[in-house]
Amino acid sequence: MKVLLASPNFHQARGNTVTVQRISDGLNKLGIETKIINITDDCELTCLPKADIVHGFNAYRFGKFIKRLGKSPERYVVTMTGTDLNIDLYDPVKKAVVIEIILHAEAIHVFDEEAKLVLSKELPEARDKISVIHQGTVIFPEPGGDYKKEPGTFLFLLPAGIRKVKNIPFAIEKLKMIYEKSPEIRLWVAGPIIEEEEGDIVKSLAEKNKEWIQYLGQIPHHHMGELYRQADAVLNTSHSEGQPAAILEAMEYCLPVLAANNLGNRNIIDHQETGLIYTNPVEFLDYADKLVNNYELRIKLGRAAKFYVECSHSSEYEAKTLQKIYNAILEKSPVNNE
Repeated sequence: MKVLLASPNFHQARGNTVTVQRISDGLNKLGIETKIINITDDCELTCLPKADIVHGFNAYRFGKFIKRLGKSPERYVVTMTGTDLNIDLYDPVKKAVVIEIILHAEAIHVFDEEAKLVLSKELPEARDKISVIHQGTVIFPEPGGDYKKEPGTFLFLLPAGIRKVKNIPFAIEKLKMIYEKSPEIRLWVAGPIIEEEEGDIVKSLAEKNKEWIQYLGQIPHHHMGELYRQADAVLNTSHSEGQPAAILEAMEYCLPVLAANNLGNRNIIDHQETGLIYTNPVEFLDYADKLVNNYELRIKLGRAAKFYVECSHSSEYEAKTLQKIYNAILEKSPVNNE
């Protein structure tokens, strides 16, 4: 079996890139041949490489790519990655593309039950072909880059591509209030600039607060393990998430996570058990302050987070479940070799 994995922005160290590469590696271990293609605006493909099944990631991006090609693949699966489900599905301009891709897909993959409920409510006719598969996690090699925090400091890490939906200026502005009374705190922001205007804002804020903030830029994914080893806590301030790979990675490293109350985050974080979920600026400040000053809380949350990830986010299970979906599609619609 050969599977074509169609990823938006595959050249950048973003969540979709991490997800697609992990799935590719998992499928390869099962003997499935994979090829990854980049489907965003810089893609120069005029036709799809030959494959038994095409697996697209992000329904809107995949739909735009297919329209640009002018020919839909014979059989395809689509993974709803977050923005397409939480934002594009309700956007008056983008909604039609998302719906068309979903309705013509052989199978739809989402990361959690709540996502399935949301999609089923919007498109009841697609309900029976929606499968829930939790994201797997990646074990990073050691060592992975030369990153060292200052001795005696408390390091928050915010891993995210720099775009408006990630709400990074909020984290900087609120943490500055904590820094003013706890000058030992530090913030590392790691991720590529995806939206130039937002990138300029984040870089300007980092420069104005360079005594305690570093913008590290795009980090090779295999170096992320070293960032997690240096960090004391990890942040996610995004307005919208599918199922953030970086948060799962942080949890695998026994790190406490402070995350915004959105669909993707609350489906992997059990508030005050495996992490902390905030709903407003006051809660963010309160929980961030607790993480800085309560060592026992950090240890409790970190250990519970690691246990949760080990029990619920297996890369092997993820790949084997996708294999079953592909096999079912091919059994129903055999490949025409003529």
